[in-house]
Amino acid sequence: MKQRTTYWPPEQAEAGVREAASVLANGGIVAFPTETVYGLGADARSAYAVEGIFAAKGRPSDNPLIVHLADAESAIKLAERVSTLERKLMDAFWPGPLTLVLPVREGAVSPRVTAGLDTVGLRVPEHELARELIAASGCPIAAPSANRSGRPSPTAARHVLEDLDGRIDGVLDGGETGVGLESTVVRVLGGVVHILRPGGITAERLREVVGEEAEVRSEAEASSGGGQEPPAEEAPRSPGVKYAHYAPRGVMVLVSGDPEKLPAAVQAAADEARARGDRVGILACGENAGSYRAAAVIPLGPRAEPERAAHALYAALRECDDRDISYIVAEEFPEAGIGAALRNRMLKAAGGRVLRA
Repeated sequence: MKQRTTYWPPEQAEAGVREAASVLANGGIVAFPTETVYGLGADARSAYAVEGIFAAKGRPSDNPLIVHLADAESAIKLAERVSTLERKLMDAFWPGPLTLVLPVREGAVSPRVTAGLDTVGLRVPEHELARELIAASGCPIAAPSANRSGRPSPTAARHVLEDLDGRIDGVLDGGETGVGLESTVVRVLGGVVHILRPGGITAERLREVVGEEAEVRSEAEASSGGGQEPPAEEAPRSPGVKYAHYAPRGVMVLVSGDPEKLPAAVQAAADEARARGDRVGILACGENAGSYRAAAVIPLGPRAEPERAAHALYAALRECDDRDISYIVAEEFPEAGIGAALRNRMLKAAGGRVLRA
């Protein structure tokens, strides 16, 4: 039997925060905005409340959750220890879209949050409404993205309701999110900052802060070994690295390679799919979008501004679903800056399918 989902609109933010905080403090589940995507929050200390997140999302139980905090000092209460380097990262990037994987203090959060691991992912969101909600609830808030597991993450309250209306207690509407991709997740081991999941805080920005004090390794570099990162068969320390994520209902392929050859390769792939009987959509940079022929052509922004594409990606994937697109051909964007995180999410949405131009 479905439950009633309360919706708090932006014009009722003050009352919405107060009422949503009460729901969280009493073991309920509330979706709320962050600067990255909407999160689905519950009291991280309560196994009952956290179980509600997994049930609502249909999320695998061995996938850890990120805990959202109102301020950096709250992290000290949950972490067994915080190194000087980790504190430097907190000072530089909190509030903001950086998650730090830290050794968890025994009993600080439910084992359902950590998936039974000895670490916990912590972050302080930049979105003011999110921090107000967390502070008012008096709880550390475990919050994965507020969507059904495997679906594109929500960047607006309406996306949350599309997936979870009737499955959660409430949605606090704070407007569209800013970054549009989930937080960067890092773990510090020895003298290395491992990027377990790329996101809004880029490798370049991390390197600027740590300087010569530590090495920064990307997700691909970390997974290749080096004696610091846990073996691949170990349970994931970060969400978004093990299971299919961010996927539209249709099949998607990412077209990669020489920018001069991309348009021809994209159109050829679209034409082949249409000849097979597919309803085809194309995700493209603004410069190329006008030249494509397909049932839906969705511009993601200028090719030289991958941050615009990052902001638009999940909404574009949901638009493809709304328009019954069965096959999506997506252009690759440059990997500089947040482009690395953008490519990561596009690859996952495509299930690893890549066509070389």
